[in-house]
Parts: sequence; C-alpha cells; structure tokens
Amino acid sequence: MTRLDVGGALRAMAERRPLVHHITNWVTISDCAQVTRRWGCLPVMAHACEEVEEMVALARALVLNIGTLTPELVDAMLVAARKANSLKVPVILDAVGAGATRLRTEQALRLLGDSRIDILKGNAGEIATLAGVRAEVRGVESISVGSGVAETAKALAAKLGNVVAVTGRLDYVSDGRRVWAIGYGHEMMGRIVGTGCMSTSTVGCFAAAGGDLPEATARGLAAFKKAGELAALSARGPGEFVPSLFDAIDSMARAPEGLVLEAEEVAA
Repeated sequence: MTRLDVGGALRAMAERRPLVHHITNWVTISDCAQVTRRWGCLPVMAHACEEVEEMVALARALVLNIGTLTPELVDAMLVAARKANSLKVPVILDAVGAGATRLRTEQALRLLGDSRIDILKGNAGEIATLAGVRAEVRGVESISVGSGVAETAKALAAKLGNVVAVTGRLDYVSDGRRVWAIGYGHEMMGRIVGTGCMSTSTVGCFAAAGGDLPEATARGLAAFKKAGELAALSARGPGEFVPSLFDAIDSMARAPEGLVLEAEEVAA
C-alpha cells in the first residue's frame, strides 16, 4: 500500500492559499468553486480568451473541463494551456463526454495534441476513447469498455508522458510506469450530478499544493472519496448530500494533522 500524506498537502494549501484557475462546466461551476474554497484554495472561473493568460500567470493550477463544450471555450482553453505550459503551471483536463460525440472527442484530442496536459482525468469510457480502445459513452456516463481499465490508463499515460486518472467505483491513477487503485467513496456519490467535476477541482487543488503530480492526483482523489464517505454518514438522501460533502471537506481541511490515506499499487 502507498501512504498518501493528505494532511501535508492540506497544510500547504492553508499556508499558500493557491489560486486554481478553472475553465469549466457551467452545470457544476458553483459546486466546483465551493469545493476549491473548502479545500483551502482560491477558485477563479475565468473563461474569456482576452484574460485567460493573465489569470493563469496568477495561478498554481489550471483546470479544464469540457462538460459544456463550445468552440469558443476550447479556444480559451488552448490559449490558457499554452501559457500554463510556459510557466510550468500544472494543467488538468477532465475529458467529460469524450466518446459521446465527435465534437467532444476531437476537441479533447486537440487539447492533448496542442499543449501539455499534465493530468488527464475521465471515466473509463472517456479514457478508453482517447486511448483508441472500444468503449460506449452515453451522454457523460461510461456504459462499457472493451479493455482493462488499469491497463488502458497505464498505456495512455506512457504514450502521453503524463498522469492519467480513471474514476469509478475504484479510481486508477497511472504515470505510465505504476498504477494505483484508490478505494473509499460511497454509492451516493454516483447519484449526484457533478461529483466528477468536483473531484477534478480537488485534483487541481492538490496539484496546486505542490509535489509529485502522480501522488498529488492520488491524494486528491482519495481525499475527495473519503469526504464522500463522511458526508454519507449525515446525509439522508441526495438533497442533503452536497451540503454535507462541503462540510466534510471543510472539516478535513481544518484538521489536517495526521491525515493519511492509502492507495494500492496494482499490476497492469
């Protein structure tokens, strides 16, 4: 098992209060801002081409999410990502719905080809699609995948030279050499619109805290899923779950001492 020092990352966020720049999904934009703030970072949602370079220059991480895709939004993402690359600001891409339509698949591949995406995140169907593996994606949900998830993540990370994260009941994180499986979580998380986007913002926060990006990705996903477990203890149903999730994250961020979670390294 790999020990993930979540508490150390949370202390770094509290001390530095890093800015996390989002160009993101309009459906979940408020929840993503709330989650970023609850972890101890500063969220900004700046989408205009005319300002994204300036905003990235102030940020410690850039989160891109194609959930509500438009050509203009992708243009802004391309400009922002190039600037982030020049400043060595980590770029996180959530390839929401890749595989569902040609536009989403093509634009996700365009982003991957035009600039360095340090952390690529998606569900099993989205990641399989970008890896060239047969998959069925319906809307933004993964329906079926024609290959092993861990193997696909590892192969794609090796090809791209980055970190690939695949979310689901088990999350997988790979840097092309190693693969970690991350448990935790609660079934309620799958009944809420937006938990995938919120987990991407969480990864952005942990990347902004500094350190090794594969481990930062694993720390972020494990922390978010652990917060989901805690939220489910007090939420009677989906209507109460999101506020409880914000509270659980806030509690973790306010008491980070000794907070260590685990990921299992698996063969792939």
